[in-house]
Amino acid sequence: METKKNWLEYDVEEMVAGDKDALWHHLKPHKCFETQEQMIIVEGKGLMVKDIRGREYLDATSGGVWSVMVGYGRDSIAEAVCEQMKKMNYFAGAYGNIPAIKFAKKLLEKLPNHDKVYFSNSGSEANEKAYKIVRQASRISPGRKGKYKIMYRDRDYHGTTFGAMSSSGHAQRKQGFEPFLEGFVEFPHCACYRCPYDKTYGKCDIECARKVEDIILKEGADTIGGLIVEPITAGGGILVPVKEYYPILQEICTKYDIWLIVDEVVCGFGRTGKFWGHEHYDFDPDIITMAKGLASSYEALSATVVKQKVYDVFLNDPTNPATRLDYFRDISTYGGCTAPMTAALESTRIIEDENLVENSRVMGEYLLERLSELKKYDCVGEVRGQGLFCGIEYVNNKETREPVTEEQMAQLMGNVLAQNVIVGRTNSSFHGLNNVMNFAPCLIITKEQVDTIVAAVATAIEKTF
Repeated sequence: METKKNWLEYDVEEMVAGDKDALWHHLKPHKCFETQEQMIIVEGKGLMVKDIRGREYLDATSGGVWSVMVGYGRDSIAEAVCEQMKKMNYFAGAYGNIPAIKFAKKLLEKLPNHDKVYFSNSGSEANEKAYKIVRQASRISPGRKGKYKIMYRDRDYHGTTFGAMSSSGHAQRKQGFEPFLEGFVEFPHCACYRCPYDKTYGKCDIECARKVEDIILKEGADTIGGLIVEPITAGGGILVPVKEYYPILQEICTKYDIWLIVDEVVCGFGRTGKFWGHEHYDFDPDIITMAKGLASSYEALSATVVKQKVYDVFLNDPTNPATRLDYFRDISTYGGCTAPMTAALESTRIIEDENLVENSRVMGEYLLERLSELKKYDCVGEVRGQGLFCGIEYVNNKETREPVTEEQMAQLMGNVLAQNVIVGRTNSSFHGLNNVMNFAPCLIITKEQVDTIVAAVATAIEKTF
């Protein structure tokens, strides 16, 4: 007889002690654990989460990293995953499985210009696959010989593995992990509020996009194989490019036969008020990566989706000794799990059936409108965003745009949390510019919950400054 144990049972004080003694938390200074009890989240429903001490919070971050799209406590996702796992939980991705086939087809319905889907388990890994595709193509395709370099944008973030870090424009995130991989080339960010060319939109030539060509020519166009961007820069401060930006970038990439890679890890699945972030712009990427909202973080899942022309580079004769190894020789162990694709199928059904992309658009407009009211405060430099993805950049001087200090931001965040609202911020990413508070609530948010969030921020501003 199979022995069952209830893994949901726990002793509060034992868990609090275990959190301090056994668990290595992500992205948090370790000394704080010596003197402070850390928040332990134990339950969630809708947009509300509860900690181990019974305190409830309205979560405006979709799980802290913008990934719980359909809200907490969705029984239908848990039940679908349970049934699939009882039938077949795993077999390596070198073989097919039913949930993977079904979800790949669903993704291609959402991306009609793309043709093949490669599954893995995190955004970092999805981007690594894209880089490996570019690199291997530069070795095996006569038309792409030597085109191994990958360009990336300052302030964009593409993950935590070495390739992904090498292609991320977050100086503090990268500090101490050097040296990084050769062949990654940075180009300037597209933040109008802090324009790298000291221009004003409407009176500029979109230099932030056009200067990319100068960098390509300096590096050698015959060495550049890929260029990666987030549709809207996420962890870099919620930076929304102007409408002309991506058509210019695509024109440059097409001119020099550079594969344009779009990282939809954060922006995909309705976050910005359209299903894909890049749909706000007139361009068509060659490779698209995605994770986070893919399965609403009920399971870990990512994907790298390519056009047929990219896939065809790897269609070579395995019986020919010269080309025997010229297929995409890559594997992701957990890309063979069935539960993540099942969760993704059900999460996507919920997004569609409950019209959550439209809710993201409507509630996103309302959130941006309400947050814009906070510009009356001297510390609010800019409010920006798209859909349910918004940010406030805090400054000590509106004229000079001098950013607030780390200490001021920490105090401000604490004052919001004290009102039982969780918001996010740029965190140890940039030297002197970790001054953006971000908002990315689940797509099911209501007007009343938006009002609660904005009221908490307003009160926190008044207490802090």
